[in-house]
Amino acid sequence: MARTPRKWQGARTPSGLKRVRQAERRRAILQPRRSAAKTLVAKAVSVATMQPESDDVATTLAEAISALDRAAKTGAIHPNAAARRKSRLVIKINAAVGGSAVVAAGHVAKTTGKAAAAKAAKARIAAGKASKAKGAQTAAGKARAALSKSTRAEAAPATAAVAEAKPAAKAAAKTTTRAAAKAPAKAAAKTTAAKSTTTTAAKSTTKAAATKPTAAKAAPKTARAKKAE
Repeated sequence: MARTPRKWQGARTPSGLKRVRQAERRRAILQPRRSAAKTLVAKAVSVATMQPESDDVATTLAEAISALDRAAKTGAIHPNAAARRKSRLVIKINAAVGGSAVVAAGHVAKTTGKAAAAKAAKARIAAGKASKAKGAQTAAGKARAALSKSTRAEAAPATAAVAEAKPAAKAAAKTTTRAAAKAPAKAAAKTTAAKSTTTTAAKSTTKAAATKPTAAKAAPKTARAKKAE
């Protein structure tokens, strides 16, 4: 017999139900602090843009900063988030008081493509490896770096000579392999020619031997004919 599906998909154990109650209580306490901080920040920005020369700008800014500090202290928001929001708020209010346009904060989309990002990442990795390869910037480290540079400079001509000698060696190896491949073919052709000549000579000798007895047989017949006459 099939069971009916459960309607309640939430917590069922005592510990799970306790966590649900704790989350609800924390939300009831912390959410008003988050909302108050957001409201006071928006009020400070609006006052600075609408009335930049009034005294309310300083008071609203102080209220917004204190609200952010209270929210961070109680755990409604992270302390780093509070510091970031205060910094952006001060920048906006200074811009509004100075007469420049206030830029609304928002998510800035990346304009670089995947290929450019991959290229930049490779460049950063290469720069990091180069900086690590230098070692400590001490007298000993500088001496090791200078020694490695001198050894590379000395080894450069040898490597160039080896690189130049490699193509010549490859060409010589190719010619030798070709000559070695052609020699058996020539020897085979010579042997076949010799075989053909021997076979033709043997055939001619056999034909000559076959014709001689016929001539000998024909001679007695002619002698007999003469005697009969």
